[in-house]
Amino acid sequence: MVIPVYNEQDDLERCVRRLHAYLTETFPYPFRITVADNASTDETLAIAETLQAVIPEVKAIHLPEKGRGRALKTAWSGSDAAVLAYMDVDLSTDLAALLPLVAPLVSGHSDIAIGTRLARSSRVVRGAKREFISRSYNLILRRALAAGFSDAQCGFKAVRHDVAQQLLPLVEDTGWFFDTELLVLAERAGLRIAEIPVDWVDDPDSRVDIVATAVADLKGVVRVGRALASGQLPIATIRAQLGRGALEPAVSGVPVGLAGQAMRFAAVGVISTLAYLLLFLMLRGPLGAQPANFTALLITGIANTSANRRLTFGRTGRTGLRTHTQGLAVFALGLAVTSAALAGLQFLVTNPGRYLELTVLLSASAVATALRFVLFRHWIFARKSA
Repeated sequence: MVIPVYNEQDDLERCVRRLHAYLTETFPYPFRITVADNASTDETLAIAETLQAVIPEVKAIHLPEKGRGRALKTAWSGSDAAVLAYMDVDLSTDLAALLPLVAPLVSGHSDIAIGTRLARSSRVVRGAKREFISRSYNLILRRALAAGFSDAQCGFKAVRHDVAQQLLPLVEDTGWFFDTELLVLAERAGLRIAEIPVDWVDDPDSRVDIVATAVADLKGVVRVGRALASGQLPIATIRAQLGRGALEPAVSGVPVGLAGQAMRFAAVGVISTLAYLLLFLMLRGPLGAQPANFTALLITGIANTSANRRLTFGRTGRTGLRTHTQGLAVFALGLAVTSAALAGLQFLVTNPGRYLELTVLLSASAVATALRFVLFRHWIFARKSA
């Protein structure tokens, strides 16, 4: 457990002794507390060294330069612990969350664990300004970097040693953006991030410069976004070594690969087509042929994409904006094929009967379905290397 500190002479001893007592009395695993002093100008280092001398589980290290990220990177890189963690010296996070934070990593279930103040079950006491800034920042991360985690900046995180050894050399930031950069790289590499709801009380004596930190974080978002877009980061290598690939759907009796996907796609397609034709018949009278075709295709197309995403191609988790956009493109292609078929029929035949319309739509839908499968398999749900 690393505690990064800068000029914390008033609180350091009290917090370290409280943390040590809690771990000694309740924690089932061996532990070490490392106080990482980064360029303090008061008695913080002397206090840390005194604690190191009297408490066997406490270690003190000194860095000549400031930066929380620098302190964490140095302490974690030099540690032999199986699980590496950190928390803020003010102990804003309730210590009861320590075991839930570490347990998913010890068990192998997760690769990184973070405390989150934004879960519904979290209990948080802090001012409106900090609440607004925190939620705004995490919203920016979701929009700009497609981040799936909820709380990047909560000072309460843990990572497996093997994962840290792969990720730490890639993290450039030495300040407050360190956490975010680490999490974004981990998520892009396919690592599993466990989120632990915490009880958290804001420290009114915090020395964090909110404006300067916000500006630095936004610069970090831009830098990491560019690096990801340009392919500068070896995400594929990390994914191959540590990432968790998507699971094949457990469908009994269906072969894996192209044949299995085709069979599952066909089964979903039959149901979707029947629903599409039924909706068309129901809407044909009140709406007309083309509007009925559009509405029926839109409804069944969305359902078809969702079903194939999970059942045919084994994709789980949240659906990103890119997938939705690609799905709309496939929908537009299917609409173009079926609409063109209807328009051609109406050009050639005056007042075609319902049976003829259904026959033409069924044929056009078969063509659109084949195109949809190709696009699903090789574009939208293709296995990506990074």
